[in-house]
Amino acid sequence: MGSAQKGQFFKIIDELRARHSLLLLLHHSGLSKAGYYKWRSAGVREDSDKVIVEHIKAIHSLRPYYGYRRMQVALGREGFTVNHKRVYRIMRELGVQSLICKKRRYFGKSGSTVFPDLLCRDFKSIAPGMKLVADITYLPTANGFIYLSAVQDLYNNEIISYSLSAKNDLALVFATLSRTPAMPGAVLHSDQGFQYTHKAYQERLGELQLVGSHSRKGNCLDNACMESFFSHLKTETFIGKSLLTRDETVTLVDEYIRFYNTERFQKRLGQLSPIEYREKLAA
Repeated sequence: MGSAQKGQFFKIIDELRARHSLLLLLHHSGLSKAGYYKWRSAGVREDSDKVIVEHIKAIHSLRPYYGYRRMQVALGREGFTVNHKRVYRIMRELGVQSLICKKRRYFGKSGSTVFPDLLCRDFKSIAPGMKLVADITYLPTANGFIYLSAVQDLYNNEIISYSLSAKNDLALVFATLSRTPAMPGAVLHSDQGFQYTHKAYQERLGELQLVGSHSRKGNCLDNACMESFFSHLKTETFIGKSLLTRDETVTLVDEYIRFYNTERFQKRLGQLSPIEYREKLAA
């Protein structure tokens, strides 16, 4: 008897067992009890896989940048305890892959005031508001570029302030600084972009009692945390989309930063979001 035929018999037995003895049904069919329960287990796994598949599809449609590891965590947050190998298998069968955005290096012009590198790629901070990193990136829209200036707290990777503008100038950086909560004496690290090496920027840091720090020229890894955030923003928000209007782009940036701070779990933070991590340690 082939496996397909056995499966049909087991299905009939399963339907009849509510009215008849399972042992009697198996005896007359010539099938084993072990075989029946193996068939039942396979059916349960199949039904379970169907549920997991639907959740993976839904999560992928919202977060197409999740690989199987992050997908496993996301499923766990929805109440599914699934081995990462099983998640990998299902995603491979579905042809689901995370989207990856390649980073581009940028070499800016030399400026007038350059601070020493006080971080030296030490991106860990023991208290909120003491080690901050800043940077600017551009976002193409249907109406030209807009520029995003942001400041990140290395304590929990939270984006604590940001500004958007059609102009990449000192006013953009100063608008971001005006929204930045920081303790006196905090280090604010950036690359050597012209805004961050301008004399007026140095004076503004003095007024805010912040200590300036610069990456070495041409070393994007000296500010890897901000580079990483911008990469995630562009990959997770704009990959696969046609050019949007400026207003639409601004709305998506606002929504993503809210999501990043409140919901986007990170391995370094124990699979918590930045704000979840800060609040847990403050409790």
